[in-house]
This record gives sequence, C-alpha cells and structure tokens, in this order.
Amino acid sequence: MRKALDALYDGAAWLAALFMVALLLSVLLSVGGRQLNFHVRGTDAYAGYFMAAAGFLALAHTLKRGEHIRVTLLLSALPARARHALELWAHAAAAGLSGLLAFYACRLVWQSRLFNDVSTGNDATPLWIPQLGMALGTLILFVAFVDELVVELRGRPARASGEINRNE
Repeated sequence: MRKALDALYDGAAWLAALFMVALLLSVLLSVGGRQLNFHVRGTDAYAGYFMAAAGFLALAHTLKRGEHIRVTLLLSALPARARHALELWAHAAAAGLSGLLAFYACRLVWQSRLFNDVSTGNDATPLWIPQLGMALGTLILFVAFVDELVVELRGRPARASGEINRNE
C-alpha cells in the first residue's frame, strides 16, 4: 500500500511539473507573440489554468516530503503524549478540511460540466476541463492527509519538516 500511495504522490508531482512546463511555454508564446506581432487567443487564460493545476497537483507531494510550513516551536516544547495528541488533532482537522475542499472542488467540476459553463475569455474553454486539475489535486491531498493521520495513529511520528526518510 505504501508503494502505491508514494507512486500516487510522485505521479501527481510529475503531472504538476508538466503543467509548469506548459505554463512556461504558454508565457513564452505570449511574450514571443507580442515581440513578433501575433496573438494566440487564450494564452493568458491557459497560463492561469496551468498554474492552478500545477499548484494543486503538487500539494500532496509537498506534504509527504515535509515541505509544508509547520510550527514546530510548540511541538518541540511539548511532552511526547501531548505532542502526539496535538499531531492527531492537526492531522484529523487537516483531513476533514481537505476532504471538504476536495468535495466542493469535485462538485464544481460536475456542475460546470452539467451547466456547460465556459470561460468568459475569447477562447470559450469549457471550465470543467481546467477545473479537473484542482479537483484531482485536492483529492490526492485529502488522501495524503488521511495517510498522515493513519501513520500518526499507528504510533509512528510524522516526519519533521524537510526530513525525508528514504527507507520507507
């Protein structure tokens, strides 16, 4: 199960990296078009879509690598039992909130598809397509927070910020 979850997080990170490359190409196309007096419709909108997809798809991988911001000053000052209780509370709250975010992101995609919602730009992109990146990223983030909660419940401490355990 651990290998499958890590593959999921790594796959989302690679997909985020592809969206970052697409963002770069979109911006370069827009800048180059201005310099060479041509315009490709929707490049600004697509750059925004690519940036949002890259950001949301990278969230779970960033969490599992211990790169999210954590306030460890309080945690390090607490006794082991209190630290464990606070970690459990934080992971449970994060799992609940990320679950709500994932639910509403998926609902937004479904409603955009149902109502045939399109962007207001001149490219008229069906909005459910760029919203998929956000929905998928929030779903994977929810899975990552539940994973962290289970790890904490089993008694294994969560990794400290920036610490990577390559033996898992």
